[in-house]
Amino acid sequence: MLFVVYCLDKPNSQDLRRATRAAHLRYAREHGQTIRLGGPLLTDDGEGMVGSLLIVDMPDKAGVEDFVRADPYFQTGLFEAVLIRPFKQLLPEAD
Repeated sequence: MLFVVYCLDKPNSQDLRRATRAAHLRYAREHGQTIRLGGPLLTDDGEGMVGSLLIVDMPDKAGVEDFVRADPYFQTGLFEAVLIRPFKQLLPEAD
């Protein structure tokens, strides 16, 4: 089942994001078969990062919650808010 994971960083947390980015990317690459799409949410000027958006394929929401809790970004307290919702892909049409 697909889920959207929408994470917003705490205010003024750019230094924490930068310090944790390499560990986060390693973690994400280890779960590449689960992550369908992922990347940072950007500031209005496109220069800074203010959060993360992922679409993951997992059996249930509990598994997604475990996945998020194990992410270095989450473990270091980067996120102000995390929203997880089931998602149905309509476009482009799935195989």
